[in-house]
Amino acid sequence: MTRLLASLLLVLFSAGAASARCAGEDLRGTLSPEDRAALASAVAATPYPEGNRWRATRGARVIDIVGTIHLSDPRLDPVMERLAPAVAAADLVLVELSDEDEAALQSEIAADPGRLLLPGTETLPGFMDDATWQTLSDAIRARGLPPAMAARMQPWYLSLQLAIPPCAMPEIVAGARGLDHRVIEAARAGGVPVRSLEPVDTLFALFGQAPLEEQVKMLLLGMMPAEATEDAFTTTIEAYFDETHAEGWQMARVVARRTLDLPAEEIDAVFAEMETRLLDERNRAWIDVIEAAEGDRLLLAFGAAHLFGEAGVLALLQSEGYTIARLPF
Repeated sequence: MTRLLASLLLVLFSAGAASARCAGEDLRGTLSPEDRAALASAVAATPYPEGNRWRATRGARVIDIVGTIHLSDPRLDPVMERLAPAVAAADLVLVELSDEDEAALQSEIAADPGRLLLPGTETLPGFMDDATWQTLSDAIRARGLPPAMAARMQPWYLSLQLAIPPCAMPEIVAGARGLDHRVIEAARAGGVPVRSLEPVDTLFALFGQAPLEEQVKMLLLGMMPAEATEDAFTTTIEAYFDETHAEGWQMARVVARRTLDLPAEEIDAVFAEMETRLLDERNRAWIDVIEAAEGDRLLLAFGAAHLFGEAGVLALLQSEGYTIARLPF
């Protein structure tokens, strides 16, 4: 069970996982004219809303950048073939979590699984009514965790886990690898060093210190029916391969508004908090790591949701004086 918890946490280090077992509907084709217009407006206002592969240049420094997903998909095979020369040419590869740090994180969770638990004797049922807890229990059980264990877990961790539909869980447990790990393997095979962009305990620091009431709100936002979660998941993955990652992120908000019996402003507030903690704060910290990295030729590989937006990695690098150019993915 500890191995499962560690694997889930590693997948959640960013936005995006794919699974051939999932057969949800791409909901972009089901939008009303009003929703399509609102989505298009939000995407149009977002810096760098499209494109999974980029190059940033400033003087002699060249940085190849690829937005990734974290579980396997056969469509990644030709993508990796095209990326291989850039990996081989790099002085250093920077990823969200290197293989050494991944092993360290797994060891830490195995040694101290209490890091994922609520303090003292508190339990999640104490933060919600019986009917809500029963709905949550069903969702957690479908993902392979006993509700009795989930009752003691940190809400932030469970909220991220609920973003993964049950259909994707077998591949997570089996250790299927995504584009990040393919990049790492290619770098290791070519003798290119690989480093992490952030400490292994980043998500603990970003979410674990939030008030429990705030964490529970995020958790409840993720309690969509399994079919809706699978559709949202499939929509995100298809948007990734269309290289429209900002659209995929915005669609998650559309799905939540369509599915959840919550005020739109409350959903928007939780999404804004999630974007700040999961993306923006991490992106800003990564820029310091990138700027301090040695070598004139770098390759960055991280979840595609970190590419777009005013606080996205591309816009932040541009503000540091880099020229940004899109490359074929």
